[in-house]
Amino acid sequence: MRTQADKAARFRELHQRSGAFIIPNPWDAGTARILAAMGFEALATTSLGLANTLGQSAVSLDAIIENCRAIAEATDLPVNADLENCGADDPKAAAQAIARAAEAGVVGGSIEDSTGDPRQPIYEFSLALERVQAAVEAARALPFPFMLTARAENFLWGRKDLDDTIRRLQAFEAAGADVLYSPGLYDIATIRTVASSLNKPFNLVMGFADPTLTLDEIAAAGVKRISVGGAMQRHALAAFLRCAREMKDHGAFSFVRDMAPVKEVREAFAAASSE
Repeated sequence: MRTQADKAARFRELHQRSGAFIIPNPWDAGTARILAAMGFEALATTSLGLANTLGQSAVSLDAIIENCRAIAEATDLPVNADLENCGADDPKAAAQAIARAAEAGVVGGSIEDSTGDPRQPIYEFSLALERVQAAVEAARALPFPFMLTARAENFLWGRKDLDDTIRRLQAFEAAGADVLYSPGLYDIATIRTVASSLNKPFNLVMGFADPTLTLDEIAAAGVKRISVGGAMQRHALAAFLRCAREMKDHGAFSFVRDMAPVKEVREAFAAASSE
């Protein structure tokens, strides 16, 4: 098994090599093991996927950390944590989430400038920057090279202010963030504009981007890391809902024809466990 330092070094290498890489988002140990068995090189947690799994509209930082632990322990891959706003408004309090995530076994994690309050969804610029600075300090205090991702959430909350988004990302970059991220970007031109404004790796989440884009097109636009957020979990949930509606509305069970074969699932779990 790789040590946490080994995983951290491997994660950093993925961000330094040429081209882009896909970092899919499992929501539990089982889905993490399947993705590992398929050959993905790193994983990322999804707070939305976790919330859906728990039947909640939002999840606590405690729940997020325990989900990180389960996924980090499930495979030998580097894991990046979706820490939302790190559970606090105050910069020092929010930064404590970085150490907690590292203790849970992940080697990277994010802090975002979204408040969690729909009435005032985005932190004021100076406070957002202070929060990233505090998170950077917490990450640098760890005994391994934790990769900190700083997220500018404007587009996700309907504030399609590209200039402000770039201003925030550039400030987060200057503060020491290792990866930049702005969920909600859709078209390739906007993605290229944002990525080209930065000197450090940019993460694109495909849960909100144009789904016709390919890995090669996204890489050519300057993106380094491609995640999917809660998209895979929501796709699985859509299949679950179709099954449930077929039974409830029609008394039918044709969905069983599309089940994953038990042998295939067991082989995937076995392959992941043997790595």
